[in-house]
Amino acid sequence: MAAELFVGIDVGTTGCRALAVDAEGVVRAEATTEYGFAMPRPGWTEQDPEEWWSGAVRCLRSLVAQVGAGAIRGVGLTGQMHGSVFLDGRGAVIRPALLWNDQRTVAQCDAIEARVGSERLYALAGNPALTGFTAPKLLWLREHEPDAYARLAHLLLPKDYVRFRLTGAIATDVTDASGTLLLDVAGRRWSQEILAALDIDERILPALYESADVTGAVSEEAARATGLAAGTPVVAGAGDQAAGAVAAGAVTPGIAAVAVGTSGVVFLPSEEPVHTRADDVAAPPGLEPESLKTVHSFCHAVPGLWHAMGVMLSAGGSLRWLRDALYAAEAAEAARQGADVYDRITADAAEVAPGAEGLLFLPYLAGERTPHFDPFVRGSFLGLSLGHRRQHLARAVLEGIAFGLRDCLDLVRRLAGEPAEVRIMGGGAKSEVWREIIAAVLGVPLRRLGVDEGPALGAAILAAVGVGAFADVRSACQAMVRLGSVTEPPASWPSLYEALLLAYRGAYRQVAPVFREAPIGPPNEGR
Repeated sequence: MAAELFVGIDVGTTGCRALAVDAEGVVRAEATTEYGFAMPRPGWTEQDPEEWWSGAVRCLRSLVAQVGAGAIRGVGLTGQMHGSVFLDGRGAVIRPALLWNDQRTVAQCDAIEARVGSERLYALAGNPALTGFTAPKLLWLREHEPDAYARLAHLLLPKDYVRFRLTGAIATDVTDASGTLLLDVAGRRWSQEILAALDIDERILPALYESADVTGAVSEEAARATGLAAGTPVVAGAGDQAAGAVAAGAVTPGIAAVAVGTSGVVFLPSEEPVHTRADDVAAPPGLEPESLKTVHSFCHAVPGLWHAMGVMLSAGGSLRWLRDALYAAEAAEAARQGADVYDRITADAAEVAPGAEGLLFLPYLAGERTPHFDPFVRGSFLGLSLGHRRQHLARAVLEGIAFGLRDCLDLVRRLAGEPAEVRIMGGGAKSEVWREIIAAVLGVPLRRLGVDEGPALGAAILAAVGVGAFADVRSACQAMVRLGSVTEPPASWPSLYEALLLAYRGAYRQVAPVFREAPIGPPNEGR
């Protein structure tokens, strides 16, 4: 008898990825497509939802060609969080979606804090108003594009637009909904109080589900487009970070996940909403008390569980900037040879001793979220001298990203407890040099995953639970998540990095006012 397979679809910012895995977590088929996004003004990022659907269709058709539609028992969804998809009453897209890293809504965030009350908003939504979240985008549409707002019938998140095209269902899950600023996170339901304060009609919001709940089935029309069998169940899924945590097996308190992709994330489950503790614990040395409230308090993909999540906006994004700025020729040569230019970058970094001979990098290329809610700060090299070469910049960038992750970890552990194990995934997990740097800066051993697939695998695991292959998410993870080797911090590095940590944290306080006062932050209408 052929193995039953479970599909996970990851609707990312720069492309779509899909996997078909069996009940042991073995990847039987995979597919990836790429697409772009628009930046109509500095600080603005938009995407046509049709790109997501087209990418998902191409991926699904490839999977079906590899394994056959009959083997696929269920589909799970994940993807970039916070984006706003505006649909009219016929289900047509009204305008391009505003993405998670769009920074145009500073004025709308201020308005939300004023109308709901800063403390009350935090008590309900578990988070302050951030420019990346969904609710400010909705208010921006109402204020700046009233004709479009008048046509609005449905507000969806990116992965949920793909669900809509697959099944016709207007639905989302509680992890993704946690990032809208409209959810009562503790109650795992839409907040009537926030909706009333912002004059938002709940009827435009999708139905809420737990992550492994079945939300619908593949329609006849979608079956013709994708090759999937009509009637294949589609489960709710999760936002990309929550799905990635499922893929890492971070589904019980004490197991932390560090994800190093474009952004950097530290994720730790908790038995209660972590924002309820923010006023009762002290901030880590060198960070301000309000930094505790930069940790996201979201619903977990496991029912009855929540998580603390620290997010730095430019982790791998900083390394990609370095590649484009200083390694363009090497990148072109690597592409011709089928090699990875990042191997060259990390090899260069390995030539330089820890501390990069006094060079410090602040990885705030797109503003920052944790531990600073600051859309205006930008990246900096501090301590440049005539003796520094490209190798030093490479080392400093890797170390600066690791310091950003340390900020996240120190805050998360204050709110959700000390992790017993930290697991690493994403691009940063592939390089031994970078793993050693991260382990040393964090001061903890890092366990790799046996399969470095991240959110798409997590979505597939949720699909397996939803269609009844496993009793719950934890038992599915026990069967489907495979663990790899452990990277220990090199013996002499942690003490050096501990001494540099306070310098790194103090540097932000020195440079941040410069960017607020100079006219180089992202423009914002109405600010």
